[in-house]
Amino acid sequence: MTRPAVPLIELNAVSKTYSTGGAAFTALDAVDLTVGAGEFLAVVGPSGSGKSTLLNVVAGIDRPTDGRVIVDGVEVQTLDENEAARWRGRTVGVVFQFFQLLPTLSLADNVMLPMDFCGVHRRKDRPRVARELLDRVGLADQADKLPSETSGGQQQRVAIARALANDAPIILGDEPTGNLDSEAAAAMMDLFDDLVGSGRTILMVTHDRDLALRTRRIVEVRDGAVTDTPHAPATTSPAVNAAAPTPTAGP
Repeated sequence: MTRPAVPLIELNAVSKTYSTGGAAFTALDAVDLTVGAGEFLAVVGPSGSGKSTLLNVVAGIDRPTDGRVIVDGVEVQTLDENEAARWRGRTVGVVFQFFQLLPTLSLADNVMLPMDFCGVHRRKDRPRVARELLDRVGLADQADKLPSETSGGQQQRVAIARALANDAPIILGDEPTGNLDSEAAAAMMDLFDDLVGSGRTILMVTHDRDLALRTRRIVEVRDGAVTDTPHAPATTSPAVNAAAPTPTAGP
């Protein structure tokens, strides 16, 4: 497995086992993975293979059963719940698969929540920053609406805007384009490309092979194990993407 020259994320022999009804299920099995600063990485694999668990241990949402998770020099698995929440608020922007928007808050207020929690940006500037972020995802005119007044695709884009609220160096997206049509998904991928170009690091779970091919590296999770496939990003053209060869796993 290729090791980036400047590691930002390191998983060393990470395992995660869940116990349900007396039975044990291993979602990650002694995974080693290194991600460099400024990488754009797709996480692919069948449903239930451990993709979301991989993101969750990087984000400090799940604690590994065994192994070490080191993000920007911090051993994440050693943090208690409060420490992990504060660290995550400044280090990681998470796009949850099911949005996790608060239903009683406007879209703009949902985007401002991480700023309020972590004290990022001056208080008087937060509404402006939230609206600018909504504008980046094409929702400036929806800022005052409640989530229930918007579509699933719009809520998905709000979740992306919220993940950018604290200018975190790492973005973790769990199917961040899963509820978007092809045009909106392509626009969000353009945004992610811009973010990577400005130095962000992005790990994105996706079932869309064409979108995965637009990243610089593909990690496949299957039965708790990881296969790493660096590759050249495909063109943004859907027609060319459709014809792009499927990368093969390394040795």
